Amino acid sequence: MREIRVRKLCVNICVGESGDRLTRAMKVLEQLCGQAPVMSRARLTVRTFGIRRNEKIAVHATIRGEKATELLEKGLKVKEFELLSYNFSNTGSFGFGISEHIDLGLKYDPSTGIYGMDFYVVLGRRGERIGHRKHSNSRMGNPHRIKITESMELSLIHI
Repeated sequence: MREIRVRKLCVNICVGESGDRLTRAMKVLEQLCGQAPVMSRARLTVRTFGIRRNEKIAVHATIRGEKATELLEKGLKVKEFELLSYNFSNTGSFGFGISEHIDLGLKYDPSTGIYGMDFYVVLGRRGERIGHRKHSNSRMGNPHRIKITESMELSLIHI
């Protein structure tokens, strides 16, 4: 019951512009995850970057289950299983970035190019649903919550 597991892994590639680069990033993410990614829109206009509000600028995918742990293993291997303390949140989740997608085992394609990506891992324990469900909602006990030290130990262990 107290075993920590990966609830979900969010992978994000932010291109900063819509068009051809965004569709190529979408193909890279689809190859990596094996599922169709979703496009994200800009929240507000930033004139210095040339981004307009509601313009599609990024793609992301949420992966769960065995595929999430497998992809997380590849990502941590690229980072050599070394994350800094600011990569971890107080809720026990953590995130990190990779500068080149070819480090994850994908072949380089000159027509596609090289894309960096962000990984964000949400950790959890069994029984956390009691705080999220609609009927008979209750608070999760403090000993059952994941501490920052527990998630740091988990990231050092080869998942």
